[in-house]
Amino acid sequence: MAKKIVLQTDFGLEDGAVSAMYGVAFSVDPSLGIYNLTHEIPQYNIWEASYRLYQTVNYWPKETVFVSVVDPGVGTERLSVVARTADNHYIVTPNNGTLTHLQESVGIVELRQIDETVNRLPNSGESYTFHGRDVYVYTAARLASGVISFDEVGPLCNLNQLVRLPHLQAEVVHDGIVGNIDILDGRFGNLWTNISRELLFDYGVKYGDNIEVTISNTYTIFYQNKIQIGQSFAKSRVGDPILFINSLDKLGVAINQGSFASAHHIKSGDNWKIQIKK
Repeated sequence: MAKKIVLQTDFGLEDGAVSAMYGVAFSVDPSLGIYNLTHEIPQYNIWEASYRLYQTVNYWPKETVFVSVVDPGVGTERLSVVARTADNHYIVTPNNGTLTHLQESVGIVELRQIDETVNRLPNSGESYTFHGRDVYVYTAARLASGVISFDEVGPLCNLNQLVRLPHLQAEVVHDGIVGNIDILDGRFGNLWTNISRELLFDYGVKYGDNIEVTISNTYTIFYQNKIQIGQSFAKSRVGDPILFINSLDKLGVAINQGSFASAHHIKSGDNWKIQIKK
């Protein structure tokens, strides 16, 4: 194993929750490397947790163990699982949709339910509200350090048991492409879509083209106008909208040195749609 754990939560860093998770992991093996993906997932936002894993996991060494705790169903009968990806990374998480983007992009090849009779922090059996500390990071540390093998996490689950969030697939429809606003590039207010560069250019788009863009949610059109697609922000004027290819090779929408999301009151998720036409 890589002896590395990467943590993602919606806890924030204002209290001791994340520090407690570090402590549990180090109590299993003080030599573990523990790193933060983010602890700023909006509260209960499983969709964003799923996307941030997709954005990050494949850039880490194989056999790195990720812990993702965005868990509005803590204390219910939802399963606690460890998934192994096709690229041999491990994700410790509730089975609540957090694995949606990884399953679609990389593939989940094996799923095991955590056996809490073995893989649970000693003397924590009466606690039902902090599985991130008592179950997930404890299991992750045991796995990452080699105390247990993946087979010893718990019983094998059928991959059909994986919970998947609703997700509009990008596709050519009539004379345009329809896709999803998957996430906001928070600090900069850019929109990241699920329209791939390959799909975009196969449709016939070229750098420099002016593309008609319509952005809507279930009920309302929030934006409709033509935007030029550029290779870099430097080639557009400050304040101008621009289409660009982001770091995940997907179409993005931005305002040069401004926030497209704030300017047009746009959010992200499975009910936010983008349509483009040449």
